[in-house]
Amino acid sequence: MGTVPPHQQSDIPEGMPAVSLSAEERSRQQQWTPLRVVVWILISAIAGLGWWMLAVRRGETVNGIWFVFAAVGSYFIGYRFYATYIQDKLVHPDDDRATPAEYDYNGRDFVPTDRRILYGHHFAAIAGAGPLVGPVLSAQMGYLPSTIWIIVGVILAGAVQDYLVLVISMRRGGRSLGQMAKDELGRFGGIAALVATLTIMLIIVAILAMVVVNSLAASSWGVWSVGLTIPIALLMGFYLRYLRPGKVLEVSLIGIVLLVLAIASGAWIENTAISSALHLSKPFLAWAIILYGFIAAVLPVWMLLAPRDYLSTFMKVGVIAMLAVSIVIVRPVITVPAMTVYAHTGTGPVFSGKLFPFLFVTIACGALSGFHATISSGTTPKLIEKESQARLIGYGGMLMESFVAIMALVAALSVDRGIYFAMNSPAGATGNTVQSAVAYVNSLGLSGVHTDANALTTTAKLVGETSIISRTGGAPTLAVGLATIMHQLFGGQAMMSFWYHFAIMFEALFILTSVDAGTRVARFMLSDALGNFWPRLTDHSWKVGSWLTTAIMVAGWGSILLMGVNDPLGGINTLFPLFGIANQLLAAVALSICLVVFARAGHKWRLLIIFVPMLFTAVITVYGSWLKIFSPDPKIGYWANHMTYKRAIAAGKTSLGQAKDIDEMHTVVGNTAIQGTMSIIFVVCALIVMIAACTRTVQALRGHNIINTEDPAKPSHLFAPSGLIASKAEKDLQAEWDEFYETHPELDLEHVHQERA
Repeated sequence: MGTVPPHQQSDIPEGMPAVSLSAEERSRQQQWTPLRVVVWILISAIAGLGWWMLAVRRGETVNGIWFVFAAVGSYFIGYRFYATYIQDKLVHPDDDRATPAEYDYNGRDFVPTDRRILYGHHFAAIAGAGPLVGPVLSAQMGYLPSTIWIIVGVILAGAVQDYLVLVISMRRGGRSLGQMAKDELGRFGGIAALVATLTIMLIIVAILAMVVVNSLAASSWGVWSVGLTIPIALLMGFYLRYLRPGKVLEVSLIGIVLLVLAIASGAWIENTAISSALHLSKPFLAWAIILYGFIAAVLPVWMLLAPRDYLSTFMKVGVIAMLAVSIVIVRPVITVPAMTVYAHTGTGPVFSGKLFPFLFVTIACGALSGFHATISSGTTPKLIEKESQARLIGYGGMLMESFVAIMALVAALSVDRGIYFAMNSPAGATGNTVQSAVAYVNSLGLSGVHTDANALTTTAKLVGETSIISRTGGAPTLAVGLATIMHQLFGGQAMMSFWYHFAIMFEALFILTSVDAGTRVARFMLSDALGNFWPRLTDHSWKVGSWLTTAIMVAGWGSILLMGVNDPLGGINTLFPLFGIANQLLAAVALSICLVVFARAGHKWRLLIIFVPMLFTAVITVYGSWLKIFSPDPKIGYWANHMTYKRAIAAGKTSLGQAKDIDEMHTVVGNTAIQGTMSIIFVVCALIVMIAACTRTVQALRGHNIINTEDPAKPSHLFAPSGLIASKAEKDLQAEWDEFYETHPELDLEHVHQERA
């Protein structure tokens, strides 16, 4: 429910309630009480105990419960204290000020959205493949470096970026990251930022889609269950918009019931003609996702995107919470060392590269992700009702994603290490047969790491798959880990196949929401960029422009997806480092823009909140890019790998390494050239942006070149609570608004929009 936008102020009758709580009431709500002091002492103690057991008093094994304690306690402390400090000292939210969702309402992209649904949308959009895949891959380096980076990184860097980008975009009409860069950095820096953000978005969305392809390939159960989520989301969208508007709890219950049926029915179609028809290849699935990405991105947000994200949020939050509780009850013993030999040597079979910098780019989403900045400057600022909700949605949404990453890490660590390496090593290394995979894993020479044919075949049978060998991409490993934990609490071994496919649907649903949101955001970005030459494209309500820009971006990431699907070296193994570096470079770009904006707002020492994570991100990404471009090791450097295969072809060889024939060798040559070229483009553009941003920041600190790119403030005529759970004062004020709308139903935003149309 909305209200009349500012351009209709003269029609507002007397007696309209306040649009925000008074300063006195907000101050009263923040006052400390003895109960609050006790609660925060307990939370701090839980977090401290978790960290003590993980980082200090660790032995040959560690219990999974300590990961939950350390993470949850740290998140609460970060949100309550650090996020509040940023809100009070940097952001200064003003709920008397209208957001773009209110003053630019069009019923399609700009729609004031209930904070709970928007939290779901935002969380679902940002939480894609990264928090699932990255921690699973990084498990080869041990548990401690990953845990520290995920928890500390999100509090000091990732959540800060998401929150601040959302704020600055919200105050600039919901403008995209690239367009804001152009406004803040000038023409040269802006063009570099636009090129960087657009090209990086292509690789990010492509990798997101590739993980879905890898998880659903040859899995009819997974295809069936994930496919059913689309009509379920459409039903929820129409139900909430036309049948029962405002009945969020009602439609949520319907969605949950239908989700459970979608999962359960997957078992019913096994050994049927339907199952055979849904046993799809990777190329077919890739084309299906490309088509889905286009359709989902051009439909109104209320029809598919928002309800699907809200639906998936119940799934995501529910599964992660259930997994966390199960870990506390089951208390799985982790036998993986705190740090393995691969952290030092960089010769891991899952991915190559030492802990620094490759851990920090492998675990991107979950700790810090530039992709999130595109969502925070894409769909979310066009939907948020009130400025004070930005902390919950931006900072809080990122904390939830980080918890997903921690749970993914624990699940991966719970898997037998021999099975872990058999699943995550590329097919070229394992031979893709049971016998050759056993030989490969046992040849690694790691203490406590071995497997046999019975372990691999039994595990595959238990989870309802024909094979688990070289099921790369992280998602299948996470599914096995989740099934390993959950079956101990619910159903025993007979339920492992259910839990495995439950996890597969959970993961695919998780990632698909990022694919469609990412595509929509990419469309906004391209529209803003081309709008500098063709102004009409900036009108997001123009369907022709929307369809054209969507088609261009889908074609871009779709081509990279097909390249990865057909990559003999294992698309996810070679492309994920590029994804991680590109993602973190985009984070550095986003933080650079935030640095300039808040420097121009008059801040000085508090800029360290932004500058420190920006500097760290710049170092790891530039160093990582240098290695991917110039390293002579073919396992790390794209151009080194490119030249190795190119020389082999010139020498008349018909196979090399994991490429089994001459066609596959040519594919490797082409793919590595594209990947190496993209690496160069990414780092050059990002460096230009960061240098320009630092220059502008120094100018602002010296009192020069001070400009204000915010949209003029417009008074709000809308009220909404700030937190996830409304306070008593907010509930009382909301009741006044409900009574007001009963008297004046004609002032609903949608009604006004229809009248104007």
